[in-house]
Amino acid sequence: MRKLFFRYFGNMPHVLSFYFSEIDKDCLKKVFTANSQGICAKNTKDKYFIFNILRFFVITLYPFRLQFFTFKIVSYCGPMESNQEIFTFPVLFLTKKTLSLQKIINTKSMFKNHPKGLYALALANTGERFGYYTMLAIFVLFLQAKFGLAASETSTIFGVFLGIVYFMPLIGGFIADKWLGYGKTVTIGIVVMFLGYLLLAFPTGRTGLAMGIMFGALFLISLGTGLFKGNLQVMVGNLYDAPQYKSMRDNAFSIFYMAINIGALYAPTAATEVTNYFLGKAGLTYNAKIPSLAHQFLNGTIDAKGTSELSDLAMSQAGASDLTAFSNLYIDRLSEAYSYGFGVACISLIVSMLIFLVFRNTYKHADYNSKQLAEKNATEGVKEVELTPKQTKERIIALVLVFTVVIFFWMAFHQNGLTMTFFARDYTANKVDGINRIGFSVINLTFLMFGVYSLFSLFQSEKLRGKLISGIVFVVSLLALFISYSNMNSIVNILPQIFQQFNPFFVVVLTPVFLALFGYLAKKKKEPSAPRKIGIGMIIAALGFTVLAIGSMGLATPDALAATGGVSSQLVSPNWLISTYLILTFAELFLSPMGISFVSKVAPPKYKGLMMGGWFAATAIGNYLVSVIGYLWGGMQLWMVWGVLVLCCLLSALFIFSIMKRLENATK
Repeated sequence: MRKLFFRYFGNMPHVLSFYFSEIDKDCLKKVFTANSQGICAKNTKDKYFIFNILRFFVITLYPFRLQFFTFKIVSYCGPMESNQEIFTFPVLFLTKKTLSLQKIINTKSMFKNHPKGLYALALANTGERFGYYTMLAIFVLFLQAKFGLAASETSTIFGVFLGIVYFMPLIGGFIADKWLGYGKTVTIGIVVMFLGYLLLAFPTGRTGLAMGIMFGALFLISLGTGLFKGNLQVMVGNLYDAPQYKSMRDNAFSIFYMAINIGALYAPTAATEVTNYFLGKAGLTYNAKIPSLAHQFLNGTIDAKGTSELSDLAMSQAGASDLTAFSNLYIDRLSEAYSYGFGVACISLIVSMLIFLVFRNTYKHADYNSKQLAEKNATEGVKEVELTPKQTKERIIALVLVFTVVIFFWMAFHQNGLTMTFFARDYTANKVDGINRIGFSVINLTFLMFGVYSLFSLFQSEKLRGKLISGIVFVVSLLALFISYSNMNSIVNILPQIFQQFNPFFVVVLTPVFLALFGYLAKKKKEPSAPRKIGIGMIIAALGFTVLAIGSMGLATPDALAATGGVSSQLVSPNWLISTYLILTFAELFLSPMGISFVSKVAPPKYKGLMMGGWFAATAIGNYLVSVIGYLWGGMQLWMVWGVLVLCCLLSALFIFSIMKRLENATK
């Protein structure tokens, strides 16, 4: 083992290019190329081995400026001798150099020097998104549990709803641009959404009237979202039209996007806790097989094997022997629990409205449309810079081409609420133990977030006091995480919707990493353009679904499982889904916040609201196409279902790279 270790570290100069990019290579050669004549080698092989271990730590941990290793090396190697100076001096010299990794981490804090209005608008959006994603986490489960809908019918409703939700901002943007302005339109949107969620939160029966009420509620939610979502983001963009903030636009939209995901992070847990609470009050617990078997029993399509399984489940749940009564009881109580979960959105919208109104002074100067801006400039004698018709046309065409590409990203990405939820329910282990438990507690994830941000703050703080506070927060976060993890049950039961918390968690913790990376590249004038980032994002998305395709190989088709409640006897590790969510998050961070910023930056001033609406209209089409993948969920092998998404993402990437020059020229 020692020989292998020695052989690896004896060639360390060949590896160092991955760690150090701007350090004198001759210096490194003197420091790290050790042989029989090297430092401490003349004493014993053991001391030379110790030296190599220390060298490993210097290389691995040096980016964090751990200069104390210089002194440890001296103490391990014995008294200071002339040959040791070769090693000691360069290490002390290296501590004064700046590594690429340090440059990235030490970039200016992502939250510094932004207008206060950004945080008011971002927090208002956080509350609204918390409600929306609470509803979305359980929506397809609600449709199948309450109405007994098949995967294809559920997919149609889900796809149409998402499509309308993201199409309505086109109309909302038009209304704000032409008549009401952004602030009034956003306020009306919150009220309309509240009414929609309120309707959805009332438990109703399983009649045609109940479904009609549900569709009415979904329309109100869609309309309210259309009035709210795009126009709020236009105001964020308007904040950064000021010359002193223009260069911070991408950074601002990343923060705004992170705020959206903070709301989304806690939504699945809220939905799960509400569901478990109201089921528990009825003396029941969640089991993914029961809704399907109960509906099959009530409509007479169940077979003998399914009846036997339902009977066993009824006895374990409520000691019930009357399967008709138990089936009706379980469906009604679970449907009610889901309805109360939708009610969480009403509370979060009240919070959003309060934030939006109370902090209006911080953003009211950005509440203007093109018509209002023209009137203001005319009054103040400010000359407006206008685009030529040719420039306007080129920009609109460039935006439409980008919209075409992102359609396929959203078709793939929003499988999280449909087929990926089916996969979590029917093919993924519903219990975890050991270290795997850590991610299934939102409390643990919260401590992890604090740890990541305090670590970044530790490097980015300019004053000693800031570094000290950040260090304390980092240590406390790790300690709290350890205590929380230690107090978890040895086995944790997981519901399918809880997997949807991983994507927003990854967005929140990776946003500062991406901002630091892009900031560093921008300083080097090597940052990819927004269209290029979108193309890269599409390739990464393809990799994400490739992982899920590999994890799905050998699993039975959904149709083959229908007779026994739809849940596979061969359950895969939750890590397949978690890994897919992680890779999709990388793709999302390359595409979504940058895409929104791109629209805000490139859209002709007269069509800002309309073009932001166009972004959401493209998202709407992609969301409707989510249902197409849902139609494949049945007789097709699962790896082939995910393979369709891989192919769509790769073709989209190929298309955008083929027109890259045109896009970049139009947006200069």
